[in-house]
Amino acid sequence: MTAVEIPRALHRGESDLPFVALGDGTHLQLLQVDVEAGLWVIRTKFEPGVTVQTHRHTGEVFAFTLAGSWKYLEYPEINRAGSYLYEPAGSVHTLTVPDDQIELTDVWFAIYGANLNLDADGNVESVIDAGFVRDTYFALCGAEGLGHPDVIGA
Repeated sequence: MTAVEIPRALHRGESDLPFVALGDGTHLQLLQVDVEAGLWVIRTKFEPGVTVQTHRHTGEVFAFTLAGSWKYLEYPEINRAGSYLYEPAGSVHTLTVPDDQIELTDVWFAIYGANLNLDADGNVESVIDAGFVRDTYFALCGAEGLGHPDVIGA
C-alpha cells in the first residue's frame, strides 16, 4: 500500500507578512502569489483621499472590505466594512476613498490576471501583474529592512 501525502493548510498571521507603503497613500500586504496562474492575493490599506489610477482587469477580481469605505467613480455603490465585490474580467474603474474618512480603508483582494492602468484617453500606461506585485513587495520589504517574508507561493 502506498502512503498518500495529504497537503497541509498554510497559515500566515497578520504580523508574519508586513505592510509596505507604496508612496501614494496605499499600504500593501502580499498574502499569496502564483505567477504561473496569474493570481495575486493582497490586503491593501488606503489612506483617506486616495484615488487609484483608472484601470482595466484582464481577469476576475474578488474583494472584501474589512474597514472603512471606498467606491468606484464610475458606479454609485459604496463598499463598506462587510461588503463583498465581484469584478468580471474586462471591467474598468477608478477606486477612490472619501477625503473625510477618519480611519484607513482595509480591503482584501484576490486578483487574476493584470491591471492595465489607463491614461485619460484609455491607452495602457502600465501593467501590474502577479510577478510585478511580488517583485515590488519584496523590494520594498528589503528597503525597509523587513527581510524576505514567507509569502505563500513566492
